[in-house]
Amino acid sequence: MAANAGQTRTLISQTQLNRPVGKAVYWTVLTIVVLGFTLIFLGPLYWLVTGGLKSTSEVIQNPPTIFPKKIHTDTYSQAWTQLHIGKLLFNTLYYAFGALAFQLVFDVAAAYSLSKLRPVLGNVILGLMLATLMIPATVLIVPQYLTVLDLPILHISLINKPWAIWLPTIANAFNIFLLKRFFDSIPEDLMAAAAIDGASPLRTLRSIVLPMSRPILGVVSIFAVVNVWKDFLWPLLVEPDPANQTLNIGINSLATGVPQNVIIAALAIASAPTIVFFLIFQRNIMSGLTSGSLKG
Repeated sequence: MAANAGQTRTLISQTQLNRPVGKAVYWTVLTIVVLGFTLIFLGPLYWLVTGGLKSTSEVIQNPPTIFPKKIHTDTYSQAWTQLHIGKLLFNTLYYAFGALAFQLVFDVAAAYSLSKLRPVLGNVILGLMLATLMIPATVLIVPQYLTVLDLPILHISLINKPWAIWLPTIANAFNIFLLKRFFDSIPEDLMAAAAIDGASPLRTLRSIVLPMSRPILGVVSIFAVVNVWKDFLWPLLVEPDPANQTLNIGINSLATGVPQNVIIAALAIASAPTIVFFLIFQRNIMSGLTSGSLKG
């Protein structure tokens, strides 16, 4: 009984795996599944990268070619110059890291208040925040646009200003929820010890809570940057000036009259930073999402 208790139940028993037929079936199915999912996820990325290396006639050829007949690396340099990728990239980074800065300040403050300061009706406020996640983002486009078009009380327009992108991203209910759940896992003994030593709530946040919250802060930072980077509809509405547009909007606006392979190369360049960003920080993403408790 003791030996059986330590075993883990699986779909295929160890006895079946030890048999030649069972082992062959297992590895065959595993290989097919892994290769299938690899093609599903990496296939579009492969066509994107190789499409920029093909000539215009080869890109629109039907049926398409799997490998470029002749590699045209100059297509990527043409995309960089013709579509002003450098300027668009700077604009996107400016908006993304501006949104990140505001989210780290306000979302951390909101989550810390709900988790540790526990204001009156805090659970009601959190419930209302989470309820906003049930509303499709497209439903909020019109009221948000009317708000930035004529900001209440101040009666100023934020169109063609970075505030039009930054302000709607500040109160992110999902990030506040993630941060609150992590702050809830911080032992109350640490908070009580800091209070006994005379630390104010702000000092406790700065000296104790934030240093312990680096994993979840990394996850929130990644989400904030990627959400701004991949957004299309909202920047299209609030940043009509070509000089202020992001990568996605700028490529779409400047694509008229540009060869198809150059556009594909530009899209590959626009996709590369987020892919590299994920590959570098994937451990931070996983550790932050799974760190819901602290070991004593």
